[in-house]
Amino acid sequence: MAEAESWRKELYRPATYVHKWWARRLGTVFREVMLAAADEHDNVEAKNALSNKIVFDPFAGSGTTLVEALKLGARVVGRDINPVATLTQRQAIAQWDWEKIERLHQQVQTQVAEAIDSYYRAKDGRPVLFYFWVSVATCPECESDVELFSNYVFARHAYLRIRATGQATCPRCHAVCPVDLTADKTARCEGCERDFDLAGPVKNRHMTCPQGHTAAVLDALNGATPTRRMFAKLVLNEDRTRTYLPIDEWDLARYDAAAKDLANSMDGLVLPEGDLDDGVNTTQALRWGYSTWKSFYNERQLLCLGYLAQSLKVLPVSHEREALVASFSKTLENNNLFCSYKGEGTGPVRSVFHNHVLRPERVSVEGNPWGAAGGSGGFAEALSRLRRAHEYKLAPSDLTLDQGKVSRTRGRSQPLEREIVEDWASFKASETAAYVTTGDAADTDLPNRSIDLIITDPPYVDNVHYAELADFFHVWMRSMAPFSGYTDRDSTRNDSEVQNASSDQFKEMISDVFKECHRVLKPRGQLVFSFHQSTATGWSALMQALREARFEVTATRPVVAEVTTSLSKIGALEPNRIDVIVIARKRKQYSQRAAQHKKLANHAMLAIRQLRDGGIKVGAGDARSAVRAAVLAQGTRLRTSNWEHLEHAANQAAAQAAQSLQQ
Repeated sequence: MAEAESWRKELYRPATYVHKWWARRLGTVFREVMLAAADEHDNVEAKNALSNKIVFDPFAGSGTTLVEALKLGARVVGRDINPVATLTQRQAIAQWDWEKIERLHQQVQTQVAEAIDSYYRAKDGRPVLFYFWVSVATCPECESDVELFSNYVFARHAYLRIRATGQATCPRCHAVCPVDLTADKTARCEGCERDFDLAGPVKNRHMTCPQGHTAAVLDALNGATPTRRMFAKLVLNEDRTRTYLPIDEWDLARYDAAAKDLANSMDGLVLPEGDLDDGVNTTQALRWGYSTWKSFYNERQLLCLGYLAQSLKVLPVSHEREALVASFSKTLENNNLFCSYKGEGTGPVRSVFHNHVLRPERVSVEGNPWGAAGGSGGFAEALSRLRRAHEYKLAPSDLTLDQGKVSRTRGRSQPLEREIVEDWASFKASETAAYVTTGDAADTDLPNRSIDLIITDPPYVDNVHYAELADFFHVWMRSMAPFSGYTDRDSTRNDSEVQNASSDQFKEMISDVFKECHRVLKPRGQLVFSFHQSTATGWSALMQALREARFEVTATRPVVAEVTTSLSKIGALEPNRIDVIVIARKRKQYSQRAAQHKKLANHAMLAIRQLRDGGIKVGAGDARSAVRAAVLAQGTRLRTSNWEHLEHAANQAAAQAAQSLQQ
């Protein structure tokens, strides 16, 4: 069931997809974890399995824990240090008046849709679905312009067996030239009446100018953002077919008009403010000269998005306004200079977050931010996304397995919608409330021994720092104030963030959170979380933190976590898609047993082989992670723990496990 959900998470769990968040966990897995914790794992219809229980998630992220716990009858407390995460959680469970959402959306449409559409029209009035842009650098030797194409084919169908014809742009006149992608290495321009190679002037990180000079692209840019040039557009015909055309004088004039309107309207628009701070996920953007958040957009995008954001900002304060403001994030994600064209036969826009860094695109696509004409990622689509979330909250569905076939079934979970409160007193005073706040999970107002079950997905020891990415949205949200108390700080980065590339600092920060979990957890309660880590050092830091917080790990179990096509996983040195579920309880006393490295490693490998034998693709990285977790977990139970020795033993066992799996 997890395998099926991982391919279309937004389809199966729409409530947590109103706003963007990263590394969402699978609802199927978390539901099963909660049923197991309640000793109801054999009862798939146990919609009351967690009745009278309070479930706490200290790293609530997108809200998966809150949603699955509510579906099983629990009361929930969610906390996250990032306000963008809190906004995402609130949409997953907030009570909405659907007719009011429709009225407010219509009000926004009346105010801005026609004005935005006017900037996305061809000379003959046909809607322009997309404009195509290419970055331009200057040759350091001869100062000639170089359009940074790797290949002059800019549009193609996702499946060549369906349509082998692609569209190339002529490097001399930018005429649009059809090409056969299965055979052609060159193309014929009917305008120039000349042939040209499809390979562009950029190869890897270097470019070659028309005079034959070669230079690194970043050296040519010399810290400045590249200039950009429109070279093609995709128009929608009256019969709903689509045609690729070159840019003409009308298109250039419409863009110039938008730029002038932006300059004259600055005071009446919501615009992103602030500079990019250096960071792991911002470094590429900074190297390309994108030093402000405003530089992520061209002038027409700033104008149209600013109109839209302002119309949302002035709506009356309500949960319904908050939902529409949150939905604006999808429009931002798909309408900026870092978006590229995926092509036909699939979702056409590859968003700014198609991987976990802010990576500039040399050839980008610009769509209509309203999007009603048939584009992708426009705000017109917000209503359908919110409707799916609303219907799911009223009648949640779950994945079930019958004779090997996975399907969706309703009636096995409770509705989700709740009143949202922001302090413990209000939560205790209302049986229908959910307590969702922004703040440090190491410092809460929860009473001692008040929580029955803690289910979470903590940050990892790695280089993906979500605050660096969340600021992309925050620089808009801080002006729009989606809910009362939303911070107006310049950035969502916080010194108390647990996520850290340093294992020592990670251990120190997460230990404080685990100590708070120990304080608020009832004596017989459980701390259960998923964790993904590719190094023994990371697993050791986690286990040492649990030990310091007086928890002992009683079990670990590998589970499916991600879809195999995740770009961040494909790019990994040793790609894997397995998380390890860690079950911990308050430690009563240390074990007197000797270390059992081999036995624990064999137990972990049994679980890995069960996944493999069940049809799940697992690799060496999965085996290493599961074995390291199992071996290092005993460090939380032994009276004396030599962590350096345990890490060495874990690495040895992991290497043997990976070799065994490959054999």
